[in-house]
Amino acid sequence: MAVYTEVTDEALTAFLGLYDIGALRAYRGIAEGVENSNYALKTSAGDFILTLYEKRVNPEDLPWFLGLMEHLAAQGLSCPLPVRARDGRNLNPLAGKIAAITTFLPGIWPRRVLIEHCEKLGAALAQLHQAGQGFAPTRRNGLGPDGWAPLLQKCLPQADQVLAGLGAELTAWLAQITAAWPQGLPVGHIHADLFPDNVFFLDGKISGLIDFYFACTDIYAYDVAVCLNAWCFERDFSFNATKSRALLRGYTAHRPLSGAEMAALPVLAQGAALRFLLTRLYDWLNTPEGAMVTPKDPLDYYRRLRFHLAAKDASAYGV
Repeated sequence: MAVYTEVTDEALTAFLGLYDIGALRAYRGIAEGVENSNYALKTSAGDFILTLYEKRVNPEDLPWFLGLMEHLAAQGLSCPLPVRARDGRNLNPLAGKIAAITTFLPGIWPRRVLIEHCEKLGAALAQLHQAGQGFAPTRRNGLGPDGWAPLLQKCLPQADQVLAGLGAELTAWLAQITAAWPQGLPVGHIHADLFPDNVFFLDGKISGLIDFYFACTDIYAYDVAVCLNAWCFERDFSFNATKSRALLRGYTAHRPLSGAEMAALPVLAQGAALRFLLTRLYDWLNTPEGAMVTPKDPLDYYRRLRFHLAAKDASAYGV
């Protein structure tokens, strides 16, 4: 989450007039994250989240994202539920952007990831994959392998300003990973961005999964690989195989991974690390001046990627 677009009191009050969620009491920008502008809302009816969709989100995808969230919530997954206006719309204009209101989920995300967090996260990810199976519409992963080369091209002119030789390394790694990318693995709706700050815990249990705006239809095990990257590295960038085992144990208790999926984990983890390295690199080089946002260091994922490139097989992940 982040804030790129400022919203005035008057504009927000008029916007809320479209909904039956009470009168505005307070609101504040949420600086975490890098994609859309987000505000925490408090009205006379309770707490909500307001999201204004910024340039990386294709407006044509928004009904799919919100439809998936409604479907998952109906299946019992704890995720934000889009709030519909009096006319039934769940998307409306605000401050020159398309905006939505969703329900607020209680809980806090883990600033320090523990082994028990990882097992519960794995179980929740498998449950998400299972809950999404009845949602018929599909969405291509715009930040899958086909999207990495165009993104790299946008970054190459300045890449070596971040780290000497980075552009050449990324070019070589991109060719290697895409050439080895697996085919024929089980596919369905995935979150594709389930970082710790998108998972809330309350009283030792997961209370909600948020931020579905990278969700898409892609390889289930790729979603697992995203989580291995996001949850299983320590602050010194060493890989914690105990956390990885816990995450995989939680996941496979609900959705077993096939032999082919397990064998593909190294290259899937390489691809996931490259994807976040590239998007973070682009944001690092292109964050608008004055935006209320904290860009994330792309070299965090450079270090993760080097680990995955050295992994010979799934045993590197504690299997």
